[in-house]
Amino acid sequence: MSEPGWAPLTGFRVAVTSARRADELSALLRRRGASVTSAAAIAMVPLPDDDELRAHTEALIAAPPDIVVATTGIGFRGWIAAADGWGLDEQLLTALGSARVVSRGPKATGALRAAGLPEEWSPDSESSREVLHYLREGGIEGLRIAVQLHGATAEWDPFPEFLDELRAAGAEVVPIRVYRWHPVPRDGAFDQLVTAVAERKFDAVSFTSAPAVAALLMRAVDLGVEDKVLSALRTEVHAMCVGPVTARPLVRLGVPTSAPERMRLGALARHITDELPLLQARTVQVAGHCLEIRGTCVMVDGEVKELSPTGMATIRALALRPGSVVSRGDLLSALPGSSSDTHAVETAVLRLRTALGDKQIVSTVVKRGYRLAVDDPYPIGAA
Repeated sequence: MSEPGWAPLTGFRVAVTSARRADELSALLRRRGASVTSAAAIAMVPLPDDDELRAHTEALIAAPPDIVVATTGIGFRGWIAAADGWGLDEQLLTALGSARVVSRGPKATGALRAAGLPEEWSPDSESSREVLHYLREGGIEGLRIAVQLHGATAEWDPFPEFLDELRAAGAEVVPIRVYRWHPVPRDGAFDQLVTAVAERKFDAVSFTSAPAVAALLMRAVDLGVEDKVLSALRTEVHAMCVGPVTARPLVRLGVPTSAPERMRLGALARHITDELPLLQARTVQVAGHCLEIRGTCVMVDGEVKELSPTGMATIRALALRPGSVVSRGDLLSALPGSSSDTHAVETAVLRLRTALGDKQIVSTVVKRGYRLAVDDPYPIGAA
């Protein structure tokens, strides 16, 4: 059999919010046919310039903690690397070596052992809930616990309940925020991306970190489009996250999320490739053809048909209820622009029929409007 002349993500629009490795993820998605818009949601504070991290490091050296919790491998390694740059690495490792060391999972465990700090305990999973249970079972009242956090700010931590419950159990908690971030400046590419999400101009938005999710939500508030962004993410714009920690801020807001089994960039690209057509494409049998409606194109019997924005708006309006008649007035309101002339509908339908290659796909219902000439009133795919 010959290979199809299209890639699996042909016709789909994906937004990339990553600050790191955005070019790599964008290339993977474009290779699979997606139209990609990339704008970093956050800017990282360079470790050598992080005065807050240095101050906390010096404070722990002066007064070592009773317990240290490593939550991420890259974050813990970054902390040690920053201390090395300040000439404080040996003093820091000595201070941490006097404490009980707990790891949140295999990656953090590897970083601890590489630094010569064997862990007292670690769960098989990367569950902060299991770590919390272990610490509380052993008793932590009155103890000073240093918790290494990744991708945090003073206003936002990736594990807020974890820290709060440690405090509720009587511990003094010292958050060590490694790889802190701040939102990118206003009036740039990221603002345009957030606005486009609100206007549902994407089929999916990819997130590789919880801070990127938080930054998008905060910027939506700043731009006055929070309700529109949340509505889009709950319906037509699918949130694709690299893992459950990244997805957590969205889950709390009732936004459906999707993630690969392995928390890797390549796995995320493959996951989007596999899942987005199932989530977003609408497929119907029309006039003896298999019609698949995607973000920016239509496929007729597996052949890509490029449509104008007006053509896409027309076919989407007709496909909302396949086989039902759509009035000229309803079609006019669905078209881009603000025309009040129903002649624009006739022109749009004429051009749509030509682009699809078979004029029988869209039927005229005299004095009522237009309809898709469906073979089966029930769609095969999902909206």
